[in-house]
Amino acid sequence: MTGTVSLIRLILRRDRVVTPIWVLILAVLPIAQTTGIAELYPTEQELRRFAVSFAGPALEALYGPVTHWNAAALGVWRAGFTPVLLALASTLTVIRHTRVEEEAGRRELLGSTALGRHAGLSAALIVAALANLVVALIIVLSFVKQGYPAAGAVATGLNYAGVGMVFAAVGAVAAQLTESAGGARAIALSALGGAYLLRVAGDSAGLPALTWLSPIAWGQKLRPFAGEVWWPLVPSAAAIAVLLTAAYLMAGRRDVAAGLLPPRLGPERAAPGFASPLALAWRLHKGALFGWSAGFVLFGLVIGGAAGTAADAMAENRQLLEMMTRLGGSANMSDAFVAGVLSIFGIAVSGYAVQAALRMRAEETLMRAEPVLATRVSRAGWMASHLVFALLGPVVVLALLGVAVGLSAGAGAGDGVGDLVGQVPRVLGATLAQLPAVWSLAALAVALFGLLPRLVAVAWGALAAFLLFGQIGALLDLPSAVLDLSPFSHLPHLPGGEVTVAPLLVLTAISVALLAAGLYGFRRRDLG
Repeated sequence: MTGTVSLIRLILRRDRVVTPIWVLILAVLPIAQTTGIAELYPTEQELRRFAVSFAGPALEALYGPVTHWNAAALGVWRAGFTPVLLALASTLTVIRHTRVEEEAGRRELLGSTALGRHAGLSAALIVAALANLVVALIIVLSFVKQGYPAAGAVATGLNYAGVGMVFAAVGAVAAQLTESAGGARAIALSALGGAYLLRVAGDSAGLPALTWLSPIAWGQKLRPFAGEVWWPLVPSAAAIAVLLTAAYLMAGRRDVAAGLLPPRLGPERAAPGFASPLALAWRLHKGALFGWSAGFVLFGLVIGGAAGTAADAMAENRQLLEMMTRLGGSANMSDAFVAGVLSIFGIAVSGYAVQAALRMRAEETLMRAEPVLATRVSRAGWMASHLVFALLGPVVVLALLGVAVGLSAGAGAGDGVGDLVGQVPRVLGATLAQLPAVWSLAALAVALFGLLPRLVAVAWGALAAFLLFGQIGALLDLPSAVLDLSPFSHLPHLPGGEVTVAPLLVLTAISVALLAAGLYGFRRRDLG
């Protein structure tokens, strides 16, 4: 453990921008949702009606079961996807400061000094634990300051911190299994996706026993502000202990930069079709593209199935209809629900676009770009091979999402093949209308990579801010000047809304300008 404190200081310095952003945003979402719901539904009768209208298998698949009708319990329920985001951030943080460091060769360099074998893993886990603790403390203090019961605030904080630390431990195990950072992320994200799907299947299908297999559901079973139950903390603590023990045991039984799973050896000679930058980019990006596509197909099926239930809920709740109309821009209740959710999913797809664009920075810092650029490959050609996936990859993901939502919504309408044929093109057009905003974020990442490579984390900060606006902007009735900072606020609200071409053209032009700036900057700066 020698040197752990020094590594903690190094990690905190390197993550001084990214970590505070996701900590603060994820910590304020529960109280923001609670405040918005309390303002929209000031009486107990209205809160009861709101809770009853959303208590159904389709919407419980998205957020989990509704446990009580008070504003705090409903606010925590409405922010039910936030612990998944916290788990994702915790997992990626641990992998970044363990497996990525080994893959880049920095861990071996530091290991030649007075540094203990487990110092790197311990430092990453301690930083992740501190971040989750800060999230929990902000949640507790924000609820208590607003006058809500302390027990419910503590349960909410433990819900978030417990889920985050379980998947930080999952990330620690994944980092020991494979010698590549991409492989470790794939293992950890598969575990997170599997846990979420188990929770969805258990809640939507009425199989509560199935939810006990999901760490995400363990936090919900604490029942914050709904008669707290504390013993579900036991499986979370046990899972953390088992996973961390396994991670340390595996770390002590492998070589630095090696994984316990043997790498798959490739052919002795590359295939003829592999002799191009685009073929290399395909090999680097295909795993993420397939993973995001599969995940959004599943989400699309859930959203399409929930459209009918949500329409019935909004028909009985005028304030809820007004809120969703502001998000979705349509007086048709089903269209307003689908459009409102797709606007949030568009921001999520931007996460893939930013990740794909910043793969160039990862290749550069891992010193894999320089050998490629030392050949006949030009810088512009190398960038273009990655931009194919940053710009066209979202087209694939959004198209699959639109088809999945359209098929599920059409099947749920019960009007036969004719409704399926009618729904799919409408919803597909609505999802593809998100592209100019998605491209603008990808282009921002490219511009930062080319001009200010050390500030590429700003792209993630912008994405987080736009996600925050989408989640609480309508609830808190934020000024339009604030909401207009997000490119997603300028998109047409489809399906059902009016299409205005001018904002789409402006966003596309901005994206082209940012892409050109990034290409110009990269061609003129040094690598590294």
